[in-house]
Amino acid sequence: MTTSSVSKPHEIVERALELSTADGCVVIADEQSSANLRWAGNALTTNGVTRGRTLTVIATVDGAQGTASGVVSRSAVTAADLEPLVRAAEAAARAAGPAEDARPLVDGGQVSGDFTDAPAETTSAVFADFAPALGESFARARAGGRELYGFANHELTSTYLGTSTGVRLRHDQPSGTLELNAKSPDRTRSAWAGRSTRDFKDVDPASLDTELAQRLAWAERKIELPAGRYETLLPPTAVADLVIYQLWSSSARDAAEGRTVFSRPGGGTRVGEKLSELPLTLRSDPHEPGLESAPFVIAHSSGDDASVFDNGLPLTATDWVRDGELAHLITTRHSAGLTGLPVAPGIGNLVLDAGGERSLEEMVADTGRGLLLTCLWYIREVDPATLLLTGLTRDGVYLVKNGEVVGEVNNFRFNESPVDLLSRASEAGRTEKTLPREWSDWFTRAATPALRIPDFNMSSVSRGV
Repeated sequence: MTTSSVSKPHEIVERALELSTADGCVVIADEQSSANLRWAGNALTTNGVTRGRTLTVIATVDGAQGTASGVVSRSAVTAADLEPLVRAAEAAARAAGPAEDARPLVDGGQVSGDFTDAPAETTSAVFADFAPALGESFARARAGGRELYGFANHELTSTYLGTSTGVRLRHDQPSGTLELNAKSPDRTRSAWAGRSTRDFKDVDPASLDTELAQRLAWAERKIELPAGRYETLLPPTAVADLVIYQLWSSSARDAAEGRTVFSRPGGGTRVGEKLSELPLTLRSDPHEPGLESAPFVIAHSSGDDASVFDNGLPLTATDWVRDGELAHLITTRHSAGLTGLPVAPGIGNLVLDAGGERSLEEMVADTGRGLLLTCLWYIREVDPATLLLTGLTRDGVYLVKNGEVVGEVNNFRFNESPVDLLSRASEAGRTEKTLPREWSDWFTRAATPALRIPDFNMSSVSRGV
């Protein structure tokens, strides 16, 4: 294969491997396409389609002291860019010291049947049914005296992974998000709703508009409340934002070194420890229906929770928390060896389930006095030892009395740890697919229930949100 003949993703991977003079090589080609719609004031404003390519070359070089790795990623790679890119990765490896996470590259024999097929691409046709339904929602909103703002985005990434050990794997990952915001004409009231989707066939803008209209109606009555601890209903989107951050903080190595909420006092980790009295199970499965993700490791760089040496490692369903007990922490092959825990790489989706059957509406109807949140944002870590997070409520906090929403209250800053919240939750509703609002740029494949927290800590009142 000559450089001038290279154009298809699998050919680029093969040619880069052929060019490599390193002791080991991993090549990852990501072919990306996206389509989007944006709207404001009940009218479409922009739409577009983009395409791009990113190539990552990982070179490994054996030495007397161990194996070093060099990683170089570049976008818009052409055939002429291949050899300089491969050489740059090799130079980076030779200039580096031995890699702490070095392991033999994953054995060959794994070959995707569609590895040589053209990449999958999204187009504006993904919105063929959604766009007309959105137009009808604009008309209803206009007639109802509200304005709709928001955007819909669909991305499709075809990843081609090849290694010098013979691995040839390919995965197509669709990711769609819809965020819809309704405002009163005077802009004093605002409500938000979001959805994740693989193809926009399961998204109904009319039902979202109905939901937002109800929230704007609730907000016609304003109620001031002080900071304090309140019984609070966290909707699935807020729960997802919290447990995703918990997952991101569950590196086994960090826990074993005494640096996280999952560190056991005196040494070791809290694996096997009870975290919740509810039968909560927090799990990931690359084959979860509707939330499918890559069934093998795709690591563009190394860190405490990922290793470039693990590229191509098969992924299987993993329970992080099982029936309220901490079951696994994220490990690479390297950190599994350090901690004595099983190999459990991160997976691209997350499901929280406690066997609940009630909807959020049914949980509201069974609330004597409490708060109903819409979503959380600007979430930041305060203390890794307890995983204490702070953030703000946004786009609607509502007061519930005797099973009915009686008005909108002011926004708050909260201070809570998701691990602590799971231990204090008194009820979990029905698990449903949701869009985490804060982390939707990085993590969209989640399903969680609403949670009832008896004493959620609203630490201060937030103005102007």
